[in-house]
Amino acid sequence: MANILHIDTSPRGERSISRSLCYEFITSWKDAHPGDTVTYRDLGHNPVPHVDESWIAAAFTPPEARPPELTEAIKLSDNLVDEFLAAERYVFGVPMYNFNIPSTFKAYIDQIVRVGRTFAFENNAYKGLVDSSKKVLVVTTRGGAFSPGTPLAAYDYQEPYLRAVFAFIGLTDVTFIYAENLNSGDDARQQSLAAAKDAIAQAVANW
Repeated sequence: MANILHIDTSPRGERSISRSLCYEFITSWKDAHPGDTVTYRDLGHNPVPHVDESWIAAAFTPPEARPPELTEAIKLSDNLVDEFLAAERYVFGVPMYNFNIPSTFKAYIDQIVRVGRTFAFENNAYKGLVDSSKKVLVVTTRGGAFSPGTPLAAYDYQEPYLRAVFAFIGLTDVTFIYAENLNSGDDARQQSLAAAKDAIAQAVANW
């Protein structure tokens, strides 16, 4: 049995392709692994706040030394980190906005990348504190083609950033599924969606 943390980041509802592809994966996974549990968070419709001055003060103050106002300022982040650490697997639906991730997902990442919780600084070096055996699946949707080997690959700041920040906290087993060329005509769109669905089926079988 495993606990999967599933996060959608698109502000769209039924029109969201990243949501529908993640739903297809989660549904198929649950069929194959009925004992697993899924914790769901919808950042596209229920975003978390950005880091502010009180948050920073609280994050760098030992818990036993925090006054009540700083304890309250970091409370949501503590809950998000607890939820994140409780999962063994992660499924993230992430559309590309202006070559990168949605700001809602960046705000979430800033809430969970915490010194002493998900990373440490020891002997003049950073160390990820999240169990490296945990697996991450990222389903990305893009209007054009930005995957490795395409002419626009250099503009992809989405996958490199996510790989770097997840590795920073200890997660290096990261799989990406691309649904690309979604704004490049119906034929290209359908081919990309079919390829993404094939990749989802393979991920269900092998992840």
